[in-house]
Amino acid sequence: MSPPPPPDISILMPVYNEIGTIAAILAIVKASLPGRTKEIIVVDDGSSDGTRAWLTDHFSVSDETGGPDVTLAANVMSEECLVRVIFHSTNRGKGAAIQTAMRSASGAVLVMQDADLEYDPDDWNVMYNLIAVKRVADVVYGSRFYGKPHRSLYFHHYLANRLISVIFNILCNQTLTDIETCYKMFTREVRNSLNITADDFGLEVQISCQIALPQQWRIYEVGIHYYGRTYLEGKKINWRDGLKALWYLFYYRIKPGN
Repeated sequence: MSPPPPPDISILMPVYNEIGTIAAILAIVKASLPGRTKEIIVVDDGSSDGTRAWLTDHFSVSDETGGPDVTLAANVMSEECLVRVIFHSTNRGKGAAIQTAMRSASGAVLVMQDADLEYDPDDWNVMYNLIAVKRVADVVYGSRFYGKPHRSLYFHHYLANRLISVIFNILCNQTLTDIETCYKMFTREVRNSLNITADDFGLEVQISCQIALPQQWRIYEVGIHYYGRTYLEGKKINWRDGLKALWYLFYYRIKPGN
């Protein structure tokens, strides 16, 4: 018997202390891109707020283990959607969680999705269409600063994001408006070209440098909705991550694979 075909899209979902949103985001992602087969790869990065217990209650533990990770058995939510859950034994960072998810992904197209409710998977329709239907793009960025409704929050976050993107564009000869966006969708061929080593939020800069510098991928950008959270609502990124991102811009421009 031949193996089943790969899913149309793999959703890479790092999770850290998101007990208040994990059930809702999984339901929303399940309903996205109707008619397309999906696998959701959830990587719990050492949660301590009950998220881990919730995942354990909803997904049966398998015997499969690997390194510091404990892999949970896949659970079918519908005929079109398969969920895989992986536990990190300690908190290792968003970049580490994405690396783990990438190693498990089998889809023809991959997309990054945070486990909060700041981003709207309905925006994938336009992104996926550019890659898999019109076939004009290899990579699509979802920009929070490109004309779609977005929550007005912290000016210093906005300024830092724009500054990081401007410096990136100068260093990498690009015109992207939001390289720190969660929504990056790309083909399996692009994924196979990546060598992500950043364990923290430096992932966003490193992956962008590795995509842009070879000048071989067709990169598009579309406007997306953004329902941002305040720190009281659970936002995790802070000013230290912004300073690190500025350092990473120059480091990964020179050594994108390190």
